[in-house]
Amino acid sequence: MKIGFAGLGVMGGPMARHLLKAGHEVAGYNRSAEKAKAWAEANGGRAVATVDEAAEGADLFILCVGNDDDVRQVVGEALAVLKAGAVVVDHTTTSAKVAREMAEACAAKGVAFVDAPVSGGQAGAENGQLSVMAGGEVEALETARPALEAYSKAIQHMGPAGSGQLTKMVNQIAIAGVVQGLAEAVHFAKVAGLDTDKAYDAVSRGAAQSWQMDNRWKTAAKGEFEFGFAVDWMRKDLGLVLDEARANGAVLSLTALVDQFYSEVQGMGGHRWDTSSLKARLKP
Repeated sequence: MKIGFAGLGVMGGPMARHLLKAGHEVAGYNRSAEKAKAWAEANGGRAVATVDEAAEGADLFILCVGNDDDVRQVVGEALAVLKAGAVVVDHTTTSAKVAREMAEACAAKGVAFVDAPVSGGQAGAENGQLSVMAGGEVEALETARPALEAYSKAIQHMGPAGSGQLTKMVNQIAIAGVVQGLAEAVHFAKVAGLDTDKAYDAVSRGAAQSWQMDNRWKTAAKGEFEFGFAVDWMRKDLGLVLDEARANGAVLSLTALVDQFYSEVQGMGGHRWDTSSLKARLKP
């Protein structure tokens, strides 16, 4: 499959690499030309200087960029050259509103659009073990599926355009509560004078077990917060969640509280710390 890929950062770079390993022809674009060049040299891909160069002649155009405005810009530039029948897959975490807008804009040009945010973080991207939650037409997703499987362990169609983004919001709501619980549990163990490693061994095999516990308990207990998804990114995502909740009437008291806690972590200078840094608010 001939693929254009826009956004070669900590997520997009490994994803595009897996596409190359799977035998696809990939033209990679990044706003920072040096990053695109480095990706191409490291992986044997082709770096291009513009979005339209990446999209020209592509069967599949994938993007993994920063926010709603970035998506609007990149998809708009790609649509100027994408052929009818091509599929656009957006792995950016955005609002459901922009996903619906892009689906309409693509349909007007005879192009299909799939909003397909992912879960699994940088490690999932590196290891090709991402979970994809997709909105859009089933046929478009099935066209893209053989490529997406190069870096995914699960791909779930959720409904019409925007449904993938709404499902990613569900994911972030669940994570926010779990990570706050983890932070408080580690904090309590320390205040109570327990050996935190033994405490982990005692509780991690029972009902308290979670991915966050298995991967972040010991580092959080040590005050180490350099392991993945950044606080700034989580606040962006929770902002999308809370905006959607205000529109649809969902009551998200805990999510709103955790968002406030993350703002405190930012105030401590933890913009790039990972999400387990909620523990940093709690001493010891």
